[in-house]
Amino acid sequence: MGSFSRLLFLSIITLFATACQTASNSAKSSSVGHVTAGTVQRFIRNGMTSAEVVEVLGSPNMVTKNAEGNETWVYDKIHSEYEATRSESGICLILFGGSSSKASGSSSERTLTIVVHFDENSRVIDFSYRTTSF
Repeated sequence: MGSFSRLLFLSIITLFATACQTASNSAKSSSVGHVTAGTVQRFIRNGMTSAEVVEVLGSPNMVTKNAEGNETWVYDKIHSEYEATRSESGICLILFGGSSSKASGSSSERTLTIVVHFDENSRVIDFSYRTTSF
């Protein structure tokens, strides 16, 4: 086999290897930050001030007042994750003109709702949380 033939053969093999590869992409989005049910369990306590709650959980999504003027803070946290996989296979596009491509993916959602009740002195009197996953 001459040097030109070897070079041509190696070029074809290289082209074939790159044309018949599999690629995987993963895309994740999150809007939760680092607030978890464990954060609530470890750090939120009755008697805390509203400023201490903000240090732990951040700003609430909703604030309401009851008839006595006591505030209730609600935090809604959502975590969305999507993983996409794309694979390509086929025989060298230039030589045979064919390939196939297929994409698939999966997604999951987690929610965390935290409700904190304050007294007239802006101190925690009660709190609760709920998590869901689907």
